[in-house]
Amino acid sequence: MLFYQHRHAATGLAGIRGRAMDFIFMLTRNDRTVEDASEIVDAVADLGVKHIGFKDVGVEPAIMRELVGKIRRRGGTTYLEVVSTTPDAVIGSLEAGRQLGVDCILGGTDLGAAQRILGALSCYFPFPGRPIGHPTKLEGSAELVAEHCRAARARGCGGVDLLAYRATQADPHDLVRAARRALVDSRLIVAGSVNTKRQIHDLAKAGADAFTIGSAVFDGSFSPAKGGLRGQILDILEACDSAPDMAA
Repeated sequence: MLFYQHRHAATGLAGIRGRAMDFIFMLTRNDRTVEDASEIVDAVADLGVKHIGFKDVGVEPAIMRELVGKIRRRGGTTYLEVVSTTPDAVIGSLEAGRQLGVDCILGGTDLGAAQRILGALSCYFPFPGRPIGHPTKLEGSAELVAEHCRAARARGCGGVDLLAYRATQADPHDLVRAARRALVDSRLIVAGSVNTKRQIHDLAKAGADAFTIGSAVFDGSFSPAKGGLRGQILDILEACDSAPDMAA
């Protein structure tokens, strides 16, 4: 099952969703799912977080199943981000995502393998560009990112998961703008190293529909003057509420 709301649809933002951008809270730190992830779901759901995800490393499959069930019971949309680095491991992660029944699978680059495993790709958001290593960095130009976005759209993917702020060979916002143009009306998620209100607003102006944050909540770096999870989450949601429209 896939559920998402798109900021560029013709019906207008007010009829689509409550916020100008979607905040996908990742139950992760340093690209690994935190061990007490299940305990955190209720706390963030109580604050109004509707999009909650985790990664395919850090916890056992039984914990992942528990997370999916708990997020669903709280009315949330579930995300699994694939950070495996070898072809066999990526295939295993895609299989795990299918078996878990998450709403959206993020990451990976092999569209053929994803299609064989998942069938329809409306719930799949691959990485454009060349992701390398773990924690993941992103190589590639804006032109390469656009090429990969067009390929994803042609395959029927729901959109892409762009590691814009992990880029090593291009300006992050150039990558976002290139992806936005190439995706047309498909969903553009930005993942990795988003940790300030200014970044969220810059992403909105460049055309992103959603972003993920995990580590910046857990280490308190989004709002350094606030010590608890609650303060971090509420400040991120406020940044979503005040995000500008995409620049012309």
